[in-house]
Amino acid sequence: MPPSKLWVFRQYDTAMRMALVEALAISPVTASVLLGRGVTTATEANRWLSWEQAEVHDPFLLPDVEQAVDRLSDAIAIGEKICFYGDYDVDGVSATSLYLSFFQSLGARAVAYVPHRLREGYGLNVEALRRLHREGVTLLVTSDCGTTAVREVEAARQMGMEVIITDHHQTDQALPPALAVINPHRADSNYPFKGLCSGGLAYKVAQAYSVKYGEGPLPLTMNQDLVALSTVADVVPLQDENRAYVREGLVQITRGARCGLRALKHVAGVTRDCVPDTVAFRLAPRLNAAGRLADAMLSVRLLTTESEREARELAEELERLNRERQQIEDTIMREALAAVDECAPKDAIVLGDRRWHLGVVGIVAGRLVERFQMPTAVIAIDERGIGKGSVRTVPGVDVYQALCACRDLLEGFGGHPSAAGLTIRASRIREFRERFASAVRDLAGSPVSSAALHLDAEVQLPEVTLQLVRELSSLHPFGAGNPEPMLAVRGLSILNARVVGTKHLKLSVRQGRSLTFDGIGFGMGDLTGLGIDPRNPVDLAFVPELNHWNGYDRIQLRIRDVRMSARA
Repeated sequence: MPPSKLWVFRQYDTAMRMALVEALAISPVTASVLLGRGVTTATEANRWLSWEQAEVHDPFLLPDVEQAVDRLSDAIAIGEKICFYGDYDVDGVSATSLYLSFFQSLGARAVAYVPHRLREGYGLNVEALRRLHREGVTLLVTSDCGTTAVREVEAARQMGMEVIITDHHQTDQALPPALAVINPHRADSNYPFKGLCSGGLAYKVAQAYSVKYGEGPLPLTMNQDLVALSTVADVVPLQDENRAYVREGLVQITRGARCGLRALKHVAGVTRDCVPDTVAFRLAPRLNAAGRLADAMLSVRLLTTESEREARELAEELERLNRERQQIEDTIMREALAAVDECAPKDAIVLGDRRWHLGVVGIVAGRLVERFQMPTAVIAIDERGIGKGSVRTVPGVDVYQALCACRDLLEGFGGHPSAAGLTIRASRIREFRERFASAVRDLAGSPVSSAALHLDAEVQLPEVTLQLVRELSSLHPFGAGNPEPMLAVRGLSILNARVVGTKHLKLSVRQGRSLTFDGIGFGMGDLTGLGIDPRNPVDLAFVPELNHWNGYDRIQLRIRDVRMSARA
């Protein structure tokens, strides 16, 4: 029998909840969900519930934006060669593609460059800068990198190349000597929202340019599909203006406005409307596969091509690379699980191996976090004894701060609270493992637990109405910072229980004399395997949703946990 999860109910101010209920004529459950996302006023709540009133901030509040767009305008006017230089993940390639598409439409003489993960590593590198300088580049604009590249930016300046940085990674060090450093995490930033990814920042730069110098032949809003890719794939919070960009971007991806994404959806077997999970689990892995195993410029070409034939060929190549990535990942995962069993970590996992592929360690780190619910670093060590790794974490533990506490052991590191990268000598991994676990312990304040299930509200089953489900669905898109609303109900009678498909639990339940509700627990198996006697009352943690079947909408409870009721 699996261990039971700890149900943690969010706490709310009752007066605030009633104020939202009265001001907006919404359910107390919906008001509770809004409060759980930090929405405390009727004005804020109205923006969350309405597409039309989404808040979008003035791009000129970002530091150095005006200097950047002025310099870009000058470069376009005199025909300077501009290079948009991005990271090799989805955020980086999407931002680079957005920059390239937008500024080329304005007549810019522009090229794109994404470093090779294995040959060049993350971020700016001096050899690439020299090569771009020889090719005539005089202005370089970064995406998703550059905040810590003090040496590289100084080298570019000495070559006569000016640099504009757009990046959302954090740093506690001096900024590089760039013409502009556009980063909402800068200490002097007045931008009201810190959660933009680099795709969002590229959009804000293009927005600022459009305001000051004109939009050009194509509407800037056509690029919100790229912002949605960036935002969902980089797991930044789906709050504030990110929600507006992702909402509209998902509509564009569903419609297939960009031929490269049409081709990618085809090879991924995507036929339904696109939601955040479509991006996270179907499209992003294929776009990432190029940067993990080959050349991320394949993905930039896919996202910027206007040729249906080229789009098909590129999408098929990404599909092939993704299948290869899955095979490599499965091998490393098996070896990593064996290593975890051997070292039995308590607070954090740190693993390194000379056989592991650098392009896949980030995915493996994420899978280990899901399985063991503790911050994890997975490191690939090269033939020189230099390890490069990816770090992922659990809610409530800022891994960037944990790495800061280990700074003296690392050759380099960077990232943000939920994900980071590091470089370390193999000889120091053992000491790093101990120090990192200690830092995680201090940041967590208590041992990291795998058994917490955060619930928005407890309800009575008759409260789960079509109106409530529609209110809650208006809060989409759901993802990081805006999880699907999860409710709990106690003391249910099980009228029927069976397994459908191979391992999905199907329940019919009732509370007292309520109507009967159907529930589905994907991958949960049968009740016996969960240690539950169906003759006794149970409690359910669930996400309410509409199940459209045979022309009718019916409420279905998507079960996240089931346990014996204390009322039994």
